[in-house]
Amino acid sequence: MKKPPVAHAPWIRLCVISVSLPMVIMLAVLAFAWPAGRIAPRDLPVGIVGANAAGQQAVEGLAHSKPGGFDFHLYSDEGAARSAIRQRDVYGAFVVTPGDITVLEASAAGPAVAQLLGTAGQQLRSHASQQAAASAHAKAAGTGSHRAARGGAAGAGRSTGHPPANISPPKVVHVKTVDVVATSADDPRGLVFSSALLPLTICGVIIAAAIALLPGFRAAWHRVVALPVVCAVAGLGVHLVAQGFLGALPHETAATWGALSLTLLAISATTAGLVSVVGPAGFGLGAALMVFVGNPFSGVTSAPQLLPKAVGSIGQWLPPGAGASLLRSTAYFNGNGSAEHLAVLALWGVLGLAATLLGRRAPAGSAPAPAGSTPAPEGTQATWQTLPDDLPGTQAQTQDAGYPHARHAYGTDR
Repeated sequence: MKKPPVAHAPWIRLCVISVSLPMVIMLAVLAFAWPAGRIAPRDLPVGIVGANAAGQQAVEGLAHSKPGGFDFHLYSDEGAARSAIRQRDVYGAFVVTPGDITVLEASAAGPAVAQLLGTAGQQLRSHASQQAAASAHAKAAGTGSHRAARGGAAGAGRSTGHPPANISPPKVVHVKTVDVVATSADDPRGLVFSSALLPLTICGVIIAAAIALLPGFRAAWHRVVALPVVCAVAGLGVHLVAQGFLGALPHETAATWGALSLTLLAISATTAGLVSVVGPAGFGLGAALMVFVGNPFSGVTSAPQLLPKAVGSIGQWLPPGAGASLLRSTAYFNGNGSAEHLAVLALWGVLGLAATLLGRRAPAGSAPAPAGSTPAPEGTQATWQTLPDDLPGTQAQTQDAGYPHARHAYGTDR
């Protein structure tokens, strides 16, 4: 008989928990807070209308104010820039003329980006006003110096005083903002849209746990069939709440429902696949990957191009980030720019279902016990054995002695 293992002292367990749990909490807080604290444009695609001097000055001004912050796309006219915004090629555009600046934005692509573009438009206005004032001053100084050289002291006096009367003051630059693709009137700041991703991610993990643990879904193919069905019904329920009750998803009902369902399927199938491959620890792995990495790296409250580059790229390759971008495209942009995100979600969903079907592990407690057996006493480790009937003490002999369940032998490890 094996000797029972010596129990660890309670203070050792306390030390381990006191170190490990705070570390986990610190990492979780860091995963959510660090990307939010580093929001800034990083190669954010924006358009510039016109290749004139005013447009070139706008590019120089934006590049000087935020080096590396913008990826500029030149367009011939305002109509082309508006079309590029609707196609999700750029987040916005600047139409710059000598006296006016028009900021074309799309709040549906991200209210944080729209606010950033509005601020950039004001910066362009200040930059243009400074350049106009400097140009007017240079013209005035040049005219005064020329007259001083020709007219003596009288001209010199005018060169050091006010500019001549025939030099017009610099024009006032006006800034106008146009929202090309706006959010829903019931959700003007996009708060409902952005706040829905976290519970959606958590519910995807819960769906995987429920299907994996319920007794009726022990067979792998049962889980493979149940996951898409449950996710489709759950996606419909989410859409009914988000649009029917809150009015946050006003367009493309079928496509939006499909995007929600596919996002749930990618999350739940991945978690269920991890459980099938590595066992119950797959629940923790799936939750950590989706909730503590995928959600804060998704850029749903800002944009992927406003997060640190590695964070934004990783987030778009995970189901929460790809799902949020796909949902924006289907709900507000007629599906434009959705192909990449659709492929990412489909890949995660297919791989998760394949792992669920081919994996050999099942969650603890899901394997059925032999018929007619009794549970092991608390603190013991049960072993199910089939013994030959001709051995002494087996079923043939013990049933006569009043032991109908003698085929169940308990292990000695405690």
